[in-house]
Amino acid sequence: MLEELGVIFHGRLIVEVIDLTRDTEAGARDRVSVILTRIVFAPDGRELYRHEGFMPGEDILARWRELGFDLEKPGVGDEGDHASGAAPAPEG
Repeated sequence: MLEELGVIFHGRLIVEVIDLTRDTEAGARDRVSVILTRIVFAPDGRELYRHEGFMPGEDILARWRELGFDLEKPGVGDEGDHASGAAPAPEG
């Protein structure tokens, strides 16, 4: 679901899905203790929200709106908005 949202909102947010079996350091770095953890980061890298377990796409969008990222309106939000399924990658 997150990968699909990343495609839909390409250029308006960054979605990264990290496989913790391949990148074990990411889990430790971001204190991920449950597989299927979503962490939403601000453009400056601050953690804004964390959710563990399943969350429907509409609920994900609703949470982003609550955090101030109105992705449904063109031109609203920073191009560098960063929402992630597990952990941020280095900027770039």
